[in-house]
Amino acid sequence: QVQVVESGGGLVQAGGSLRLSCVASGNIFSINAMEWYRQAPGKQRELVAVITKGGSTSYAASAKGRFTISRDNAKNTVYLQINSLKPDDTAVYYCAAAATGSMADFRSWGQGTQVTVSS
Repeated sequence: QVQVVESGGGLVQAGGSLRLSCVASGNIFSINAMEWYRQAPGKQRELVAVITKGGSTSYAASAKGRFTISRDNAKNTVYLQINSLKPDDTAVYYCAAAATGSMADFRSWGQGTQVTVSS
């Protein structure tokens, strides 16, 4: 099993920056990729950024240029740096670990961290 815990959300003015953190624990060697999602009020959860076990990164079109996903393997932590925040970035941000279990692939979710951007 894998557990993930997010932190770093908060209230920030438009134009500001935040760095979200996601700490993974448990069977971390089963993790294939770490992902950041977000869910705005009344909208579906959307994938924002991915970093694979090999270090490759990819971003949603809406995240390119302002979002950066990175990791610190020594701390089992993945980060999401968000710059030039906009009110449209207001959402609950979730971290997920995509992993391979004994029976099947699975995804472990965190509880989410709220990001609110004021105009």
